[in-house]
Amino acid sequence: MCHYCYRIVTSQTPTPTALTIAGSDSGGGAGIQADLKAFARCGVHGTSAITAITAQNTLGVTAIHPIPPDVVLAQVRAIVADIGVGAVKVGMLGTADITLAVAQALDELPPGTPIVVDPVMVAESGARLLAADAHQALVAEILPRATVLTPNLLEARVLIGGNATSDGEELVRALHALGPSIVVLTGGHRAQAIDLFLDGSAEGRSVEIPGPRHSDGAAHGSGCTHSSVLAAQLALGHTPLQAAITARSLAGSAVANGLRDVGAGAGPVDILGLSHLRAS
Repeated sequence: MCHYCYRIVTSQTPTPTALTIAGSDSGGGAGIQADLKAFARCGVHGTSAITAITAQNTLGVTAIHPIPPDVVLAQVRAIVADIGVGAVKVGMLGTADITLAVAQALDELPPGTPIVVDPVMVAESGARLLAADAHQALVAEILPRATVLTPNLLEARVLIGGNATSDGEELVRALHALGPSIVVLTGGHRAQAIDLFLDGSAEGRSVEIPGPRHSDGAAHGSGCTHSSVLAAQLALGHTPLQAAITARSLAGSAVANGLRDVGAGAGPVDILGLSHLRAS
């Protein structure tokens, strides 16, 4: 290689990377499939550690096969050892044993690696994706390790015990007390489609991140997409608030442009703009 060509190659900014630790959705709408598409949309190379294989389509989940915890841990270690991890998104964990293995994997990451936790408990179809004994492990072992926690309203109320009626400041502060550094309560199930951002290290009240509600859109995978965009933005070096604003915008657009004609049930979000890609 000539000296000039070598200078061009070595002067390029390294490709940012993000890791998703989550379940596989055979229908391609949520889980690692949604996460990898969101990473790509942000210009970030995506890697994955699969926690469970689901038999799933737009109508529901018909089977779940958890991956052995040691294999989940081995996947993360393989990625860290060679490719590196700019940020992590944690999604479906499934069982208590897998949750504990993921907690160990997070402890083995380089110090300061941003960790975004999307507390996946129930699928869009209503299928339960988190075993009862894994709930306590999630709260005790994963949330205190989270840089950002991104629950929707229903997940938030379950996390704090299911007794809260608030969907605002009181709720995000109760979530923050569980250990994450930052909480982003997503607005999809709130009275108004406004995300609430609370940085526990900063003084003051939560920050509202507004956006339109797309009630006629296709929303399967919207939570996965939101948290993955947020993780990708952190991998790119943006601040958590900037990342949360971008996540609200891109996830909202993905719902608005969702694939209503895919499957007979809840259609998947479309963050890549497939119709525009076909036209080009």
